[in-house]
Amino acid sequence: MALRGLWLIGYEPGAHGAVLFSRRYPTVEKRAKAFNGASYVTVPEDSVFLKALLFELKLTDPDKNFVEYRDSCSRINKTSVYALPTGGGDLWPVLAFQKSGLIYVCLPLVEQSLKPRPPLISISGISQAFALLSGLLVFINSSQKNEAEMGAKVGQLPSLLMQVCPLGTPLDTDLNGLLDNIHVSTNHTQKQPIWRISTYKGKPQVNVCITEKVKSMQYDKRDVADMWQVYGAVTCKCDLEGATSNVTVSLNLPANGSPLQDILVHPCVTSLDSAILTSCSVDVMDDSAFSGPYKLPFTPPSDLFNLCYYTSQVPVPPILGFYQLKEEELQLKLTVNLKLHESVKNAFEYCEARIPFFNRGPVTHLEYKVSYGQLDVYREKSLLVWVLGQKFPKSLEISLTGTVTFGSMSKEQPIDPICTGSTAYVKLYFRIPDYTLTGCYADQHSVQVFSSGKPKISTSRELISSDYYIWNSKAPAPVVYRTLFF
Repeated sequence: MALRGLWLIGYEPGAHGAVLFSRRYPTVEKRAKAFNGASYVTVPEDSVFLKALLFELKLTDPDKNFVEYRDSCSRINKTSVYALPTGGGDLWPVLAFQKSGLIYVCLPLVEQSLKPRPPLISISGISQAFALLSGLLVFINSSQKNEAEMGAKVGQLPSLLMQVCPLGTPLDTDLNGLLDNIHVSTNHTQKQPIWRISTYKGKPQVNVCITEKVKSMQYDKRDVADMWQVYGAVTCKCDLEGATSNVTVSLNLPANGSPLQDILVHPCVTSLDSAILTSCSVDVMDDSAFSGPYKLPFTPPSDLFNLCYYTSQVPVPPILGFYQLKEEELQLKLTVNLKLHESVKNAFEYCEARIPFFNRGPVTHLEYKVSYGQLDVYREKSLLVWVLGQKFPKSLEISLTGTVTFGSMSKEQPIDPICTGSTAYVKLYFRIPDYTLTGCYADQHSVQVFSSGKPKISTSRELISSDYYIWNSKAPAPVVYRTLFF
């Protein structure tokens, strides 16, 4: 997980491009020679690299609309990863994207032979390179107003990269957050590398929070499958003195927990078990199910950061729903049933079901019956809010029935191009503290800190709903297929 080179290139249509900044890492280049073997291609000089890149991005030879090597149907590129033709062969994988007259380019290290080319998903450096380029883009475009400010930001890159990417190894992506540390005094009693500047003074503490979000689309139809997916993020904040601190967080699962998949880690993570990287929800032929523990050793950045992201395929959604909406004369008859799955913790911070009515007038009359909770009516917004409180009843099932009458449509009423006719939905909002749907957890024994002093360790977890829809089963509804959410 290292970079062979990084470039910032200026380009305007109709003008020649120019390399504004470049950085190469000789120690990483030696590793590339060893890993790639006979397939190794050296990184050319900046002028040759620039010419090859502009050609590959179709930014040269405006008179030539078609180049066989680059534009034929047998070579369709659907990513931002390119192979640059050089005198010694094709340099790959080169990551590049354009934004506001600049081209951000990076060449990650591939720790294996390049012939045949390995799948991009198997190269861990690809995601880290994208993260670093994204951080560079945010830094360059923050409060940039003229060429002078642009020049000043480019002049700061050597010092910043010495901290975020020492010796070609990405440790952080927040370049703006490190600006305050550049001019920190170097009169330290403890020896430390120049790229590990620590400004924290105080009681050491480590906070780890696991947040899982669950999405769901439920239809209650035979010909349309319901969809649900869990995706999580582990957030850390490490306030530790000294520059030689290292932390290891272990994510654990109970015996009946759902394995974590598609794990994407922060660049500060120093090593990973291969089983963590190979667990993928995209490959339907992959039957591997690594159940942890998922150990993540890292050198902590000074600010709050996301240690990792993941997805998981849980067997059932936390709340099953049923919604029917029928139009009879000038009224709408509605029925909503909700059932909490017996395996889910019945202790909510909040839980409510919102029932909007689009493309109609304000609510003028409502008759209803609820088996549990209370119903709030927002007449002018054409909205019903079913407040369920902190717990479901012992039966774990609740219901709402009623009839709604509307007035004349006005400009203030909500409009939706999808929810026309009887196409409608119920959207759930809830949060369950100290619980995750996968069972993933981290406690005080799961966090190891290697630093001077004994830090206070705090861990927490939560489950939050996100785009949790239950569609009217008596009308057409948009169908969503399972995809990756990050």
